[in-house]
Amino acid sequence: MSSALAHYESFLVAHVSTISSLESTLRSITWILPGRFKDAELASEALSAILNVMSMYHDTLLAKVAQTDPKYKPLIPSSPHTRYTRAWCDKDTRYKWAARALELIRFTELLLEMGLRRKVSRKTRWRGIVMLEVLKVLLRLALLRITRRPLVAPPIPEREFDPENIPAGSDTSSPTLAATSPPSSVLSTPEHLKNNHIALPTHPLLTPPPPTHSPMPVEEYLLPKALTTSSVKAPTSLIKPLSSPKEWLSEVIYTIRPLVYAVMLSSGRKDNKPLMTALALELLALNLRRVPSPSSALERSEYARRDRDITWYLLRGSIWDTWTRPKLESFANKTAHTPFVGIFSAFVKDWIPLIDEYYYYTAP
Repeated sequence: MSSALAHYESFLVAHVSTISSLESTLRSITWILPGRFKDAELASEALSAILNVMSMYHDTLLAKVAQTDPKYKPLIPSSPHTRYTRAWCDKDTRYKWAARALELIRFTELLLEMGLRRKVSRKTRWRGIVMLEVLKVLLRLALLRITRRPLVAPPIPEREFDPENIPAGSDTSSPTLAATSPPSSVLSTPEHLKNNHIALPTHPLLTPPPPTHSPMPVEEYLLPKALTTSSVKAPTSLIKPLSSPKEWLSEVIYTIRPLVYAVMLSSGRKDNKPLMTALALELLALNLRRVPSPSSALERSEYARRDRDITWYLLRGSIWDTWTRPKLESFANKTAHTPFVGIFSAFVKDWIPLIDEYYYYTAP
């Protein structure tokens, strides 16, 4: 098994660009599969889950190759998120495996729900969903206890490098390149050009035109290259530790919010109480959380992401049933025969039933 894994890792490093392109192509296909045939959503989600899990493994392997290869030099510095999550993964083994387990659940939770919906009763399906949410809450609380800082999403580093920039090894180790790469040689100067030491005058038509604008000021050139506060901080210090009970309470409420929502939905309630409770917990966590300093770019971006995620409530509960879905259906019906827009209308019609049937398409 280890030998086969080593062969696959060597194959991945040697053909990383091709594999990356294949991943992107297959990922695009998963968006258009639902509604094309029976159980198309199951095939689409299975393919998406496999791609996400494989991409996580590929990113881990390629990151190790990039770190250990002295020839690799990134074109741009790593983002604060990548620096922060990689530092915690390197610093604490518990964080690394808890974060990976959390991402693995996120990649496969919808596929598991689809399988449960086809094999078991509604009550058992919701019991499985609640168990997944309990496991996710425990993992998030473990990460919160390890870091003592607000959690970021995703909790593992993302791929930020171009796979083509990773050195694939020397040409001598590749039999394909050895036969096709000719030996390099310096071209000699022809005899009739060796004595031409006087340059010909430049033709007026070949003279470059004078500059039409003033050169860039030195300040504008140097400002983007200047180091920021985040650039010189230790990676684990990019987010300050939680210091007060109010800050801890905000993170705990935000962490348990999805579990409370799933438990209330599993009881079969048809009223607005689950949606209103989850939204109230969301707003309470928002009001209790601290205001990050201007230099805490990573924490500010995480809070901005959380604020944007509030718009997902348009696809949940009674808001979806009474307002969002009727408007989307009306738009899809009116534009069904409109050129180009009709493609988007068909896409919307294929996805509306999936949002109705599955919890994890719009879960918090």
